Amino acid sequence: MTNPLVFAHRGSSYDLPEHTLAAYLRALDEGADGLECDVRLTRDGHLVCVHDRRLDRTSNGHGLVSARTLAELELLDFGSWHPGALAEGDEPRDEARTRLLTLERLLDAVLAAGRPVRLLIETKHPTRYGRDVERRLVSMLRRYGLAEPGPDDPVRVTVMSFSPLAVRRIRELAPALPTVLLLEVLPRWLRLGRLPFGAPIAGPGIGLLRARPQLVPALRAAGHQVYVWTVNEPADLELVLSAGVDGVITDRPALTLARLGR
Repeated sequence: MTNPLVFAHRGSSYDLPEHTLAAYLRALDEGADGLECDVRLTRDGHLVCVHDRRLDRTSNGHGLVSARTLAELELLDFGSWHPGALAEGDEPRDEARTRLLTLERLLDAVLAAGRPVRLLIETKHPTRYGRDVERRLVSMLRRYGLAEPGPDDPVRVTVMSFSPLAVRRIRELAPALPTVLLLEVLPRWLRLGRLPFGAPIAGPGIGLLRARPQLVPALRAAGHQVYVWTVNEPADLELVLSAGVDGVITDRPALTLARLGR
C-alpha cells in the first residue's frame, strides 16, 4: 500500500467555503501535504482563485469573473453560501471565510506556513484571455522565486490544466515546473499511456479511474506519476490507495490523512 501525497482540493472545502483563505489555512493545520487551487484572470489582469467562469455559485455576484476588475470582485461575498462561513460558536463572520482570495494572498500564506507545502495551480480554460493566464502565472511565480523549484525548496509549485495547449505553454515558459494534464475522459491518443508535451503527471478524475482500472498501471509503465481528483468517499479512497496513486486530491484532507494513519 502506497502512502500518497494528500492535496486539499480548493482547501478543506468540505468544511469551509472553497478557495477562501480560511479553507487553505485549515488544510495546512490538518497536515495536508499540499493545496490545490484554480486561477482565473480578472478584467484588469489579476489572478484570482475561483473555479467557475461565473460568479453565481460561490458568491453573491453575477456574471463572468473575467468581466470584473479586482476591485469589483473584492466587494463580493465569496463564502456565505457555505454553512462553514459561520465561525465556531456562531461568532461574527470572519473575512478569511468570505473574502475573494487572490493568488498572491495564497502564495503569501503558503510561504508563511513554515513547513514544506506542495501547491497545485490549475489554469482554467477556455477563457477570453487565452495564453495570458499562463504568462501571468509564470511571471508571478518568478517574482516569488517559485518558477524553478529545487529539491530542498519548502514550497514547490506544479501547474495543472485540462488543456494540453496550456500544459505546453507552461513547459515552454517555465520548463522546470512540473505539469499535470487533467483527464475527465480517456482520449484516444492516451491508449499507449504517454501524455503529450512532456507532462510528467497524469490527473485522472475518480470516475475515469473507476471505469478504467488499468489506467494507473498503464500510466506508470509509461513513466508517469498519477494524481487523482476528487476523492471524497471512503470506497473511492480505498480504490485509489489499492491502485498505488502518487497523489490524492480531496475536499476532505483530514479524513484521508486519518485513513493513512498520519
